[in-house]
Amino acid sequence: MNIFSFPTARQTAASPLHDEARDWLVLLTSGRATVADAKALHAWRAQSPEHAQAFEQAKALWQQLAPALQQESQPRNFGRRAFLGGAIAASAAVVMVSVGVPGGFAGLSADYRTEVGEQRQVLLSEGVSLELNTQTRISRVGQGIELLEGEVEVLAHVAQPLKVQAGEGWVSAAQARFNVRNTDRSVCVTCIEGSLSVDVAGRSVRLESGRQLTYGAAGVSEVAVVDTQAVVAWREQILVFNNATLATVVDEINRYRPGMLVLLNKELGQRRVQARFSLQQLAGVALLIRDAYGAKCTELPGGVVLLS
Repeated sequence: MNIFSFPTARQTAASPLHDEARDWLVLLTSGRATVADAKALHAWRAQSPEHAQAFEQAKALWQQLAPALQQESQPRNFGRRAFLGGAIAASAAVVMVSVGVPGGFAGLSADYRTEVGEQRQVLLSEGVSLELNTQTRISRVGQGIELLEGEVEVLAHVAQPLKVQAGEGWVSAAQARFNVRNTDRSVCVTCIEGSLSVDVAGRSVRLESGRQLTYGAAGVSEVAVVDTQAVVAWREQILVFNNATLATVVDEINRYRPGMLVLLNKELGQRRVQARFSLQQLAGVALLIRDAYGAKCTELPGGVVLLS
């Protein structure tokens, strides 16, 4: 974890907003921040001009300290000039425990999991194989599975339907290939081949090849026709975006790369994007966004890049 400090109260006016802004930077550079945290930061900054100004001042102060941070390898060498006391360290530790595990605390006991940028195959049983995408947690539930968080492609060729729980719904399929994604409290089910049924909110919806259904806090969508190749492009190490907002693109990229891109400009986030990214490109994707959309990039420790 990167712990850093700021000038004392004699150098800058102390206020609750400044303290909160500093805490946001500690969280972002902890290596444990999530996409939800980035959205929460955006909402916090938007509360008032004073909130936005406090964050900009905190960011500017960090940039002033950056050269010293790069020159020193041990925190003890900074003394009182650069590092906060135990209060911030303790609060950052609490943040790490509360937000560090995809799938929440349930994710700690998952039977199968992947980390940031990792993909893996699991042979669940005879006739059933799973392809886990990045940051995915799956637990066995009887003869089926529960997708706690993340994304999985399922190939099922069995006599009795395999059941997959995701959020408040169940997917059942005996002869099908399908993709299930459970992120940001929203579940998206796409039938790639064959057919399946989705039981959610007292309804049973049948999906054929090329059809997709989404459900979650916003309710249950209508069945939509989709480009299945785009849905499963991640299997080929490719991310495909068709007329998506830049905010959506940033959220998706954050699932695959260490650190985090934090989009601070609401207007910029609403720009529409038509793009394909190789997962091997993601280390430099902030510079691509800068060049394509004129965003200002501020780099923080731990692979965090602020886009404004």
